[in-house]
Amino acid sequence: MAASKPVEPQSGTGLPRWQVALMVGAPILIGAGAVYLWNRSRKKANKGKRNGERKTPEGGVSPVSKQEKPDGDPEAMNPLDRAQAAKNKGNKYFKAAKYEQAIQCYSEAISRCPTEKKGDLSTFYQNRAAAFEQQQKWQEVVDDCTRAVELNPRYIKALFRRAKAQERLDNKKQCLEDVTAVCILEAFQNQQSMLLADKVLKLLGKEKAKEKYKNREPLMPSPQFIKSYFSSFTDDIISQPLLKGEKADEDKDKEGETAEVKESSGYLKAKQFMEEENYDKIISECTKEIETRGKYAAEALLLRATFYLLIGNATAAKPDLDQVINMQEASVKQLRANALIKRGSMYMQQQQPMLSTQDFNMAADIDSQNADVYHHRGQLKILLDQVEEAVGDFDKCIVLRPDSALAQAQKCFALYRQAYTGNNSSQVQTAMDGFEDVIKRFPKCAEGYALYAQALTDQQHFGKANEMYNKCIDLEPDNATTYVHKGLLQLQWKQDLDKGLDLISKAIEIDNKCDFAYETMGTIEVQRGNLDKAIDMFNKAINLAKSEMEMAHLYSLCDAAYAQTEVAKKYGLKPPTL
Repeated sequence: MAASKPVEPQSGTGLPRWQVALMVGAPILIGAGAVYLWNRSRKKANKGKRNGERKTPEGGVSPVSKQEKPDGDPEAMNPLDRAQAAKNKGNKYFKAAKYEQAIQCYSEAISRCPTEKKGDLSTFYQNRAAAFEQQQKWQEVVDDCTRAVELNPRYIKALFRRAKAQERLDNKKQCLEDVTAVCILEAFQNQQSMLLADKVLKLLGKEKAKEKYKNREPLMPSPQFIKSYFSSFTDDIISQPLLKGEKADEDKDKEGETAEVKESSGYLKAKQFMEEENYDKIISECTKEIETRGKYAAEALLLRATFYLLIGNATAAKPDLDQVINMQEASVKQLRANALIKRGSMYMQQQQPMLSTQDFNMAADIDSQNADVYHHRGQLKILLDQVEEAVGDFDKCIVLRPDSALAQAQKCFALYRQAYTGNNSSQVQTAMDGFEDVIKRFPKCAEGYALYAQALTDQQHFGKANEMYNKCIDLEPDNATTYVHKGLLQLQWKQDLDKGLDLISKAIEIDNKCDFAYETMGTIEVQRGNLDKAIDMFNKAINLAKSEMEMAHLYSLCDAAYAQTEVAKKYGLKPPTL
């Protein structure tokens, strides 16, 4: 949808990207740009991992120093034995759901336990916290778990119980630190703690992104990104070069024609600025055209809305798009369809798939011969994991535009995804053959090589994938994203960290507004243990994010890295590093 890079399904399962940013995958490093490959390869393996449901009472089976003495000889029991006896009695009350009595017994165990018996004492506090949890006394849970962790800093049960209580108290930062420690201690093998971490990171990310995005300064993307964006449209009037006779005033005849240009000079100047890649002046020139109600007001509304979207100002873009969509003149049919595609893409970025689908369907009704509608709707269907429908849309696009190399390549990618997720080896090979056909028929389509390279990487045909990325770079030497993907390939293929980082650094040198490069660099720095540098990279990516949803994801990565720094300080815990 209004983008030239491949799209991934919204409903995919597997490891969330914050977790990939905290751990090293064996036997190869997986970077943020290749997460979907990791997800699919790990999905089946994760099914066998324990769910990690912690049954209560959680401290009931903790080892004790001695057996409880007979009831008839209480004086013969030492202080620790008496404490254990009180704990065991508390466990019986707990299992009977008599939590107040259980708390009294655990309190007795705490008071009787010798202070030097830190392991036992931490268990008693943890047990009492479990009883408080049943009474939903969340602050008491936090207090007792804190005492348990002070006595036993790597006490997983106490850390996780405190994390859950912090969540209930809406202390997200503290919850995240605790659950991060748990994830590291459990080597990311427990789904229950991973799900809590994912939930909290998403909530934190959304909160921070909402505030940041609302107050952010508009930022024009790089020229390469803008050109890539417009190249995904074939029936977009506003992105077409100026026609003969539409040049600046001084190129016009002086009779009659000059007056017409003056009336519409705002839009025509904006188009000329597009050709000159002077993008910062386009919105203001379109505004002049709109305010003077010039001949090209409809085109100016759509062009202004498009650049509002490009700088990440969806709030300003929507009224312009709405106005174009509501025009009823037959002459603006193509403009209305284009506006619907862009509004539909905007809705998808805002995680409103129903509204997005409605807009794409309306665009198809308005302009059924518009190939762009089916191309971008096909990408939407991939995002929604509706692969068969996506293939159908790409086919419609190809019928209307047989020379659309991009649609051909993305159709192959959709077929490949369908075959791979369905574990159908013969269809996988058919899709790979399809890629070969695409790059043979369209040798100048960089996207065909890029998508083929991703599929080849998935199949671990690393050498050929590298060849495909080299062809991409030959065709588009200023495409920073390709360098990032090639850098990730070096990490997966040869575990060549230096070369991988050099390629990603090259991407930033080419395009210092490439948020994907900063995100990937941050992910790798986390895995290397360079947390401060990772956080710096994530913050740079956050400032370049093109949507609130993307910004929320980046905040999740940044918060995950920051939580790890806090865990390292408090408990000396770090995941394995490169």
